[in-house]
Amino acid sequence: MEVKKKLLGLCETYVSKRLQTVEQIMLSNKKGLENETKSSAGDKHETGRAMLQLEMEKASQQLSGIHIMKETLAKMDVVNSSDVARLGSVIKTDKANYFLSISAGQLVVDKDSYFAISVSSPIGKLLLGKKKNDVFSFHGNKIQMKEIF
Repeated sequence: MEVKKKLLGLCETYVSKRLQTVEQIMLSNKKGLENETKSSAGDKHETGRAMLQLEMEKASQQLSGIHIMKETLAKMDVVNSSDVARLGSVIKTDKANYFLSISAGQLVVDKDSYFAISVSSPIGKLLLGKKKNDVFSFHGNKIQMKEIF
């Protein structure tokens, strides 16, 4: 269970860093918009404002995604184990190790590598509901479930 707690902690750190980055982008764009308002009028001014507005909308969408990730992490049960792969499960296969959580990429715990993946990702959908020794196919590769906890 320690591995699950460490993986959850790494995912929470990942989300916090993403949140800080997006907040910095939004703050920078807000300042940019204020400066654009003070500058001279004309086409260049309007283009600059439009670009900054688009960046603000993009950052806002990212912020929404970050909040969804936070909610997903808050719902996860990393204390109890299950024989069936579900949100919060660590899955070891003959090809790679996975943590069904959020899409946070590759994480390393105690020198072992795990891929933090969302249950809505293509591989996440395949892993969900599988049991030990189940075999499934992904991108033409046969993958066997070795361990789930």
